[in-house]
Amino acid sequence: MGKVTGFLEYDRKDEGYIAPEERVKNYKEFTVPLEEADLKEQGGRCMDCGIPFCHSGCPLGNLIPDFNDAVYKGRWKEAATILHATNNFPEFTGRLCPAPCEEACVLGINADPVSIENIEKNIVERAFDEGWVVPQPPQKRTHKSVAVIGSGPSGLAAAQQLNRAGHTVTVFERDSKVGGLLRYGIPDFKMEKNVIDRRLAVLEGEGITFKTNTYVGQTISVEKLQNEYDAIVLCGGATLRRSIPIKGAHLKGVYQAMDFLKQNNERQDGITEWDEAIVATDKNVIVIGGGDTGSDCIGTSNRQGAKTVTNFEILNRPTIERPTEQPWPYYPMRLRTSSSHKEGVERVFSISTKEFVGDASGNLTGLITSEVEWVTNDNGRRELKELPGTEKEWACDMAFLALGFTGPEKTLIDQLHLDTDMRGNVKATSYATNVPGIFTAGDMRRGQSLIVWAISEGRQAAHHVDAYLMGSSQLPLKDEDSDLPRR
Repeated sequence: MGKVTGFLEYDRKDEGYIAPEERVKNYKEFTVPLEEADLKEQGGRCMDCGIPFCHSGCPLGNLIPDFNDAVYKGRWKEAATILHATNNFPEFTGRLCPAPCEEACVLGINADPVSIENIEKNIVERAFDEGWVVPQPPQKRTHKSVAVIGSGPSGLAAAQQLNRAGHTVTVFERDSKVGGLLRYGIPDFKMEKNVIDRRLAVLEGEGITFKTNTYVGQTISVEKLQNEYDAIVLCGGATLRRSIPIKGAHLKGVYQAMDFLKQNNERQDGITEWDEAIVATDKNVIVIGGGDTGSDCIGTSNRQGAKTVTNFEILNRPTIERPTEQPWPYYPMRLRTSSSHKEGVERVFSISTKEFVGDASGNLTGLITSEVEWVTNDNGRRELKELPGTEKEWACDMAFLALGFTGPEKTLIDQLHLDTDMRGNVKATSYATNVPGIFTAGDMRRGQSLIVWAISEGRQAAHHVDAYLMGSSQLPLKDEDSDLPRR
């Protein structure tokens, strides 16, 4: 390592933030980058730890000590090359990943872990600024063609890898712009959409074709694609949203979180016409669900000028420290406070929504909750128990359901007669489905997961598609992780 004792000499430093009262006035990113000297020191904190567990913590297998060392020595172009060797889109993961690599950092056992994610983000931003990220089309074509359905991170990663192998790749996207949930699920204040657009320009320069407003299975038949392409990769994600089957769920004012977030992103992109505008201005907002999507609803509601914002979570309040049953280097489920939480919200844990309350016109006016606790039954399983006498009615004009996703949509699954697993995801062995020439990757295969898993899945699938088309593949392949449980 460039600074063997760096972890003893330098404290962790993270990028700064514009003050909450200022940043909620717009939807721009609000981080304040570190100075280059500070970034070099942060790279120097990476230990000569012998076995870098960050490698296993990262689903992409990023070469973290290598690019940290390069940053410490000021070799930014070398760092960018190392980073892109395993990660097609570090500008996405550097903004959106929950950094399981940092939870697996050896330094994190008894000190603050290395700020890996921020270093990664600064490497790729430096690479774009310096003009090092340029299209690299393949030197020759194979005369094989591949259709990728879905333009989220798994679809984009699969497309770039397959294009690098020389295949002619077309990506089909049912929305009007490319990006999937990156485009329509992630608020602009977490990632402005020019970050997607500049990478798309690189992919198009490499020869990848994108077809938007094309809903495979509806506006174009899957049989047509099977006839025209040598292989198809399904990267449609896990987009079936979980709801709450309780009284009043039909009331006007109860919305799925993704409908709210997508509409707001469209609004920032200049779209202003919908069947119904979902706006939190001057509303008492309750967000049901304590994950990242719920956090995004909180940040968006505050920017729209909500009167109050409250966040419900059915689980117990996590501990700040790592739980004893989730030892290092596993990813711990501990209390996480996002930048959106810091912008203003009341967080309520161990609470269950029992009923939505409305007026005579069918508008949401409130909801009824009960406090709950999680107990261990005789079989050793945790189950939910409602606490008697804890019912409470809350004033609420708008409720967002941020409860996660139950699996992929069934349109293509049914039309292609694909096998599914017990959770409804597309079943695949080495990313190949039961239908010859049809592959799948990302959330559609493994269920709702992280952006790093999506990119990893796309890269892995591309290797197997290439081998199917050509008999073997030179595309990189990690140790197979297809059967590892998701976080």
